[in-house]
Amino acid sequence: MTPLDTFMFNWFGDTLFNVVLFNLVLIGPASFAAGHAVALTWRPWLQIVFYTGLLSATLRFLDYALAGGELLSLAGFALGWAVQLAIAAFAYRLTRARQMVRQYPWLYRRKGLLGWDDRP
Repeated sequence: MTPLDTFMFNWFGDTLFNVVLFNLVLIGPASFAAGHAVALTWRPWLQIVFYTGLLSATLRFLDYALAGGELLSLAGFALGWAVQLAIAAFAYRLTRARQMVRQYPWLYRRKGLLGWDDRP
């Protein structure tokens, strides 16, 4: 193992390759879908904190079951949660901006990728 992999395993419970693979390839799309679904149903953004926590717990289990990582790695859980929360928050804001402009075109116009602005 390289020194970076040793550091990653000691702190996050698995190698860098597995952390990236599980976070971005396996659980990342589920986090994007969770953020999108919460925004589509007009629910508050704090619900994605709960949903991404569940996804991070699933991430730890998959890491343990498929790659032999540590199941109860608190730092690995926190890292996974932060990554999943960032992905879900991006999806939430992207969907909400599109919703606001489509549903209220007389009030708002698109301002960048993640924002909207009042119409003059």
